[in-house]
Amino acid sequence: MTKHTHLIVGAGKMGGALISGWLRTKVLKAENLIILDPTPGQDALEAIKLGAMHIKKASKKISSVDYMLLAVKPQSFASLSENIEKHLNKDATVISIMAGTSLGSLQTSFPERSIIRAMPNTPASIGKGITAYTKGFGVNDDQEKMANSLLAAVGDVHHVANEHLIDVVTAVSGSGPAYIFHMVEALEAAALHIGLPAELAPTFARQTLIGAAGLLAETNTPANELRQNVTSPNGTTAAALDVLMDINGLPKLMRESAQAALKRAKELSEQ
Repeated sequence: MTKHTHLIVGAGKMGGALISGWLRTKVLKAENLIILDPTPGQDALEAIKLGAMHIKKASKKISSVDYMLLAVKPQSFASLSENIEKHLNKDATVISIMAGTSLGSLQTSFPERSIIRAMPNTPASIGKGITAYTKGFGVNDDQEKMANSLLAAVGDVHHVANEHLIDVVTAVSGSGPAYIFHMVEALEAAALHIGLPAELAPTFARQTLIGAAGLLAETNTPANELRQNVTSPNGTTAAALDVLMDINGLPKLMRESAQAALKRAKELSEQ
């Protein structure tokens, strides 16, 4: 009889991305996975077709799992945790990717369990995410190795020793994709304002970001060096950067944006 060793709670966009990554990289087989979600997304449905068990609420079926990954929205967690805890193996390792949910809160909900808190980001959906994780008390090497493997299935993984840094990572890479997407929106609007036709502005704004990101990825050249390579003295790029790099320009705006995200992450952790 197949043992179901891994449970994922929440199979929406991020949970689905993880499930897809696990099966693609063969970190897990579908038949070893339990998916707990009343309405699983497409990636989860594909895993269920391949042999993953699907349940809509916690039951004794989860008592065999060694690892549980929590991928639900934090506001949904309170209503689920008590019933999960009642059925979960006391030796199970709990891995949470819920924003703003502290190790202390997780330990209260799942006493006696080893806890790992992580923060991935949405590029995980195409295997290009970046995740930071931190460990609670008592996590052993094997548990950490498995957690690392599960998280690495969707991108780069980095351990941080201080839980405070998870909130910092949330403000930088967790929320960061939205900053980049908004920059594309702003560049598109600027293109329209200075005369690029409406049928071209979205394409040029989008592909400019994609191409620049490709250079960062393919060359490993530092961002400041790539910027300098584009910038001829007294040229068009230099004129634009004089505005962006002004004391009240992009660096200040980015600092204030990240600080606002960090403040909110801390508030959520304290709730």
